[in-house]
Amino acid sequence: MTSPVQIYQLLDSKNIEHRGVKVGFINELYGLTQYLKDVGLTEPRMTLVIVGGASGLDSARQAQLESLFHKVLAPLAEEMQLYVVDGGTDAGVMSLMGDARTAIGGTFPLIGVAPRSLVSLPDQPVDHPYASTLEPNHTHCILVPGEKWGDESVWISQVATHLSGSCESMTVLINGGSVTVQDAYASVNAGREIVIIAGTGRIADDIVEALRYKVVEGKQIADPKIARLLDQSDELLTAIDLDNRPCDFIQDLKLLLSE
Repeated sequence: MTSPVQIYQLLDSKNIEHRGVKVGFINELYGLTQYLKDVGLTEPRMTLVIVGGASGLDSARQAQLESLFHKVLAPLAEEMQLYVVDGGTDAGVMSLMGDARTAIGGTFPLIGVAPRSLVSLPDQPVDHPYASTLEPNHTHCILVPGEKWGDESVWISQVATHLSGSCESMTVLINGGSVTVQDAYASVNAGREIVIIAGTGRIADDIVEALRYKVVEGKQIADPKIARLLDQSDELLTAIDLDNRPCDFIQDLKLLLSE
């Protein structure tokens, strides 16, 4: 049975448009459908999934990453009124997405998905060494079953599938580690195109290097996880360089999202 939606005001904001984060507690797909109905997210829309580093973001790239979110991803989501789905916690790419939405005065729904046992709420703290808090600029968060980070990967993909319905959806992969690989597999299993942002470090650059190596050299990829991802889905993978001009970046993403 679905728990009631709870609203958490995590920001001391004078912006009347900021109505807090609407949090739902989901145990099964039926609960997801009910939650989306309860919060009014039933109209199918194009959907953007953001996956990547929650920690380990290279500080040398921080300004470029902020520019990517503030000048490309958030404006794109606002212009097209996309649903945006990510991990929902106050770290890494999720923080960048939340900050960018607020900075541009965005109105697009920003929905986080995270394991319930690893998220501390103001009135329900979690005693776990790897626990996190919600990113306060999100509009919604769906807390799902799971005991470790990565258990939410399949749920992120399922939420995006439910939200997009008959509309297109796309995943953007930035930086990241082992959990990001799980996120990528979940998108591939859903038949969702993945855009990897080259130049953001860690697993994103590893995948881009392997993708180019495979295409140019036609040789086997050393990392078995990445090799399996490419074997299953290289037709769903596209690399875009972080250094691209924002206007070109947005145009490329629009074309990919509408294919």
